[in-house]
Amino acid sequence: MTKLDRLIAELCPDGVEYVELGTVAYFRRGSFPQPYGNREWYDGEGAMPFVQVADVKNDMTLVDDTKRKISTVAQPMSVFVPTGTVIVTLQGTIGRVAITQYDSYVDRTLAIFEKLNENVNRKYFALQVEKIFQVKAETARGSTIKTITKEEFTSFPIPLPPLPIQREIVRILDNFTELTAELTAELTARKKQYNYYRDELLTFGDDVPMATLGEVGEIIRGSGLQKSDFTESGVGCIHYGQIYTYYGTFASETKSFVSPELAAGLKKVNTNDIIIAVTSENVEDVCKCVAWLGEDEIVTGGHSAIFKHKQNPKYIAYYLQTADFFTQKRKIANGTKVIEVSPKKLENVIIPLPPLQEQERIVSILDRFDALTTDISSGLPAEIVARQKQYEYYRDKLLTFKEIGA
Repeated sequence: MTKLDRLIAELCPDGVEYVELGTVAYFRRGSFPQPYGNREWYDGEGAMPFVQVADVKNDMTLVDDTKRKISTVAQPMSVFVPTGTVIVTLQGTIGRVAITQYDSYVDRTLAIFEKLNENVNRKYFALQVEKIFQVKAETARGSTIKTITKEEFTSFPIPLPPLPIQREIVRILDNFTELTAELTAELTARKKQYNYYRDELLTFGDDVPMATLGEVGEIIRGSGLQKSDFTESGVGCIHYGQIYTYYGTFASETKSFVSPELAAGLKKVNTNDIIIAVTSENVEDVCKCVAWLGEDEIVTGGHSAIFKHKQNPKYIAYYLQTADFFTQKRKIANGTKVIEVSPKKLENVIIPLPPLQEQERIVSILDRFDALTTDISSGLPAEIVARQKQYEYYRDKLLTFKEIGA
């Protein structure tokens, strides 16, 4: 029998009382400083973090540095939350929970729970709220922006076992989280190692010829294709946004499709072509690419460029991840809020061109590193996914209790 089993048998053998969230802690909503949108309200002397939905991370913490700050002028007209406050997102990604690690002000899309009852562990409360929203978020009102009212939120039931049981549950789940954090730190170290060796392998002496992308192949700009054009089946397509969020260095299957009628008017991608995203929110992401290795012809759209060539496609894709390429693209990138690199300027990027046999040797080495750091079916990413699933399973089991009288 585990320590938790013994505590339950001793302290609540007949079940646990369920209470409404609103009776466990004092609830309020955040607010926007007025007049909202005026830049002077978000900077200046004594500015403090202004937390929005996007600032709430998946690990029950806030980002280290919020995008917006709020000045002393606006602070009296805003809702302040001190370190250690439990906040919950009520719009967009509903139910993401954080225990604040610094003093801040929060906007009205966040729920604030403070002054918790003495018989409630703060972390246990946050875990229960997170679990509740796994189900409740699915029934939230709205299409584009989901939302839940204060009345609905505060009436959600939460099991409230004795404090020793709450603390033991938190201890167990924190151990799971710590193990995942260790794996994540190791993966980060492996990625740094991979980046170092990739750049070393792709750095050459004077014996290797250099050429511009325009000399090596042809760069074609895409056009059209919106996410609303996607269909259940048809012609495979890669949208530029998916290059950032879904695809790795190469792919042989597409996530999305468009109708044959629409595909007829889009730019074609053939086997070994490189699709490059030429628009992004930052210089780091612009020109991320994916090498298409599939046998079928697919299509792509606007904000993408297609590089057609006769080199090893993986070699090209790996080179477009190097520090040397980053230095070159920084010089040709334009824009502030939206960063763009024109296909015409991409043609002037210089790359080393060793013989195809050497390209293949380099690719075989980098493929092994790539699998270790990105493949979710093997290596560290697979282990992290497995640990996360294990955590979620035990979290749901540990946070579920028989209700008294049920």
